[in-house]
Amino acid sequence: MITSSKDINLAERFEVAFNQIHDALKRIVKIKDDRFVVLVRVGAKSHQMIDTYKDDLEQYAKLRNALVHDKLEVGQYIAEPHDNVVDHIEKIAAIFNKPNHALSIATKQVVAFQYDDTIVKVIQGIKEFSYSQYPIYKGKTCIGLLTTESIVKWMATNMVNSIVTLSDIHVSDIMQFEKEHPLKFVSKSINIFEIEDYFELAHKEKQTLEAVVITENGSPNESPLGLITAWDLIEIDYTLD
Repeated sequence: MITSSKDINLAERFEVAFNQIHDALKRIVKIKDDRFVVLVRVGAKSHQMIDTYKDDLEQYAKLRNALVHDKLEVGQYIAEPHDNVVDHIEKIAAIFNKPNHALSIATKQVVAFQYDDTIVKVIQGIKEFSYSQYPIYKGKTCIGLLTTESIVKWMATNMVNSIVTLSDIHVSDIMQFEKEHPLKFVSKSINIFEIEDYFELAHKEKQTLEAVVITENGSPNESPLGLITAWDLIEIDYTLD
């Protein structure tokens, strides 16, 4: 039986949303093989958003094949998707075509210190914010991260009779104990997929990207607007309401 006009509309909406997702996957995954399922499976390995919907998208690929291959003529489908399925794939298409800006998942209250700040000031900041790492600036330029781990190492090295004297100790003294923490500076216009690409590229090159720092235009000479670590990507909730 040929579907009604309502059902035809559902099928057409499904096909449009599917094609939008397919186009988005080709932009995001960037491999030579542009088959839908291949893009989904490859993309799921490095993009959590794609991985979240991997099973749904693979099922939708099967449904799409049934719709297209069983189409009787233009505008007439022999198979019909349920309206809940159409609503769901349209929501996924909207997410893929307009991914959130990276700032939406970043730690927005970035606490930074100057290279010549006292370590007492830093410890007060640790007490207030409980962060484990802090961008350090020389003037307006970010030169790296100071971690609580290095502060503890410094204290252990400079402890005398179970006492650590912090007077006249500055961030510059602690930074000598700090290992290199590779940072990437990006502009506030960058999206989540692009952030994931930076971490994935570092992983492929067997390097560690400690954090991505978001500034107005992506310059280390600008004030930080947000900071993203690999853990922030893992904790993103992409599920639909």
